[in-house]
Parts: sequence; structure tokens; C-alpha cells
Amino acid sequence: MTFQPTAEKLLPDLSRREELVLLARTLWREGYNDHLAGHITCNMGDGTLLCNPWLLLWNELRPRDVIRIDLDGNVVEGDWPVPPGIPLHLELHKRRPGVGWAMHNHPLFGTVWADIGEVPPAMDQSSSLGGGEVVLVSEYGGAVNSAKAAGRAVEKMGDADLALLAGHGVFVLGGSVRAVHQRAVALEQRCQHACYIRAAGAALISPLPPEFVKAVAASDGENFLGFWEAMVRQELRADPGLLDD
Repeated sequence: MTFQPTAEKLLPDLSRREELVLLARTLWREGYNDHLAGHITCNMGDGTLLCNPWLLLWNELRPRDVIRIDLDGNVVEGDWPVPPGIPLHLELHKRRPGVGWAMHNHPLFGTVWADIGEVPPAMDQSSSLGGGEVVLVSEYGGAVNSAKAAGRAVEKMGDADLALLAGHGVFVLGGSVRAVHQRAVALEQRCQHACYIRAAGAALISPLPPEFVKAVAASDGENFLGFWEAMVRQELRADPGLLDD
């Protein structure tokens, strides 16, 4: 008998709140761990967003802590305050209502390349997984707790799926939690490997065939079944009572 893997066989049923928590925790392990920085939003399709709250680290977030906000940043459900930088997400979801999930943080290597003002090429296949267009928002317009600065950043991002925000960090979008997770992991690997290659004195000339790069870039981030699920299982093993709220 041939085993046909499905997401249902690899994970328990997860609510969107649980997915948001697990995304935060898995990405914390991947280097998305700049203290209290960072926001994740899930578009509920009714003019509200699920969001991680202010004051909690991503690795201590639990489903009961997730808040629900409207597109003006008002809390409509939950007991925690809204993150100060949430205007970045509000402006994004207003301008691009079809985006399901968005994640912003300041991972080390992605932020280094944002500071340099350069998008490094994907130098290996793992660094290219998840697909999507990566752009540089080259002008630092101020902290994104300002709606004006946030709006400018989103406008300059255009229709891209991932952005390096100069002097700031990264912004990753996707249609699902799986897509954002895969893209965020691949982006940080891409930036890390490029840092090491350049530090070794080698040129950043990708050995990947152009047709491979083009095909992978066109991915919606949904094709690597098992990657997200495996990382979720790691979190559930580490904290068996995480979903017991």
C-alpha cells in the first residue's frame, strides 16, 4: 500500500488562533526573535484580523493571548494591547485585501541585508523555497507605528510577496500559514548563506539554473507538504499543553 500524505494525517486540526501561535513559535526558533518586536496578522475576511498582542514574546504566546482587531487597530476581542507597529499590517490589509497572512520581524540576517540595502540571490535550493517575489524597500520612512510611514512602505512594496525594509527588517506575505512559514524560513536562510558566502570572499553568483529560479519564484508556498507540519510537531513536543486552552 502506498502512503499518500495529507495535512490531516500529519497534524491535528488547528484553529487560526492556534496556527498563528505556532507560526510565531516556529519562527522564533528560526531567528525571528528580536525581543518584543514583530507582528503576525491573519485576515478573517470580515474586516477583522487575528494578531499577536503587545508585551508577549513570540515563544511565550498561547492561543488564549491572540487578539482580534479591526482595520483601524481597535481591539474587538481579547485582553491584551495592540502592538505599536501594527499600522504596517493595517495599511497592507486595506490596500491588499486578498492577502491572508502577513508577518513582520527583525531576524538577524534578513535585517543585515535590509541595512545593506541589497536583496541577495538565492544561492541554493533551500534558500529559494516558498517562492514569491522579494523586493527591497530602499527608503527608511520611519517607524511603522506611524500610519503614514507604514503606508509608504506598503506602497513601495507593490505586489511583491516578501520585502526587505531598509533600516528595519522583513515583511513576508502568503495565502496561508504554511506559505508564510516556508517563505520566512527560506528568506532568512537565503540571507544567512549569502552573508557567509560574501564573508568568505566569494561572489554572489547563484549556481541555480535560471529556469529553476523562475519556477520556484512562481510558487505560492503551498507545495512543500510536510515542512510546516514537521516544525509544528516540534513545538507540540516541546510544549505538549500548548493547545489546551
